[in-house]
Amino acid sequence: MPWENKKFNDGYSIPGIGFGTWRIPAGETTIDQVDQAISVGFSHIDTAQAYFNEAEAGKAIRESGLKREEIFVTTKYSGVRGLDMDTSVQDSLNKLGLTYIDLYLIHSPWLAKPDIPTSWAKMEALKARGLVRSIGISNYTVKDVEILLASAKIPPAVNQVMLQPYNYAEQVSLLEFSAKQGIVIEAYSTLLPLTHYPGGPVDEPVKAAAKRLGGVPEEQVLLAWAKAKGAVVLTTSSKRARLEGYIDAGDLVLTTEEIQAIDDAGAKGPPRSCMLNLTLVNRAASLALLAGAAVLGLRLYFGVGLDIL
Repeated sequence: MPWENKKFNDGYSIPGIGFGTWRIPAGETTIDQVDQAISVGFSHIDTAQAYFNEAEAGKAIRESGLKREEIFVTTKYSGVRGLDMDTSVQDSLNKLGLTYIDLYLIHSPWLAKPDIPTSWAKMEALKARGLVRSIGISNYTVKDVEILLASAKIPPAVNQVMLQPYNYAEQVSLLEFSAKQGIVIEAYSTLLPLTHYPGGPVDEPVKAAAKRLGGVPEEQVLLAWAKAKGAVVLTTSSKRARLEGYIDAGDLVLTTEEIQAIDDAGAKGPPRSCMLNLTLVNRAASLALLAGAAVLGLRLYFGVGLDIL
């Protein structure tokens, strides 16, 4: 199961695949699904203030029987309830029941108040205090990262972004820039061609690769594609068999030709109706974050988020 750890620019490492809790309802559902993910081999759990399930994720982690160093926990500053960053990280630690967070992210550049350099200095202070081990960002563009790096003492370890074949062409410059800066890319929503854009151009090369690999599920091909791009993959499912398949996808190796075929198909874009839906989601999400609101509800309404199959 070679989902190899990725080493950060600060010396810490992150598992190559993580279980995301976006869109999982708070309560016993989160506890059960995080517990199930850990039981099949996920050692990286990703949550956020805006998911409103940190406490439940933390309960499952604590009851897993794993030692603290055997589990990697990511959460995010999401500007929920207007809490400042110092209060937010303490709130997250309390909910998770942990003494430190492995990776703490600013959920969006819209939340970098009063500006990107000032907010990043606060993140560096959290790391210096030992409350978090590694610090990073989410949904930042090349321009946003350039502004951050101009004054940063510590570069971000991670930029967590949407990465799937239909937006790969627009993300290439970010991937290349991040590689030069030693910033790990975490990919979410990699399975969107299957979950939200069926019938699009990507279907054909993915099906062909799945057939060559012995008839593996198509979602495994897409996860292998993201891995081939050098990304840490975040995904989710309520079904144990699918989670086991996601772990198995770490063994898959796509050919250069298969990767290129998926890239080329993705560049053609999904069906037109899907593009309109995604545009509406992105605009709504940006407005929500700008207002300091949680983006989760909007993502749920429009049906776009971490993949659920």
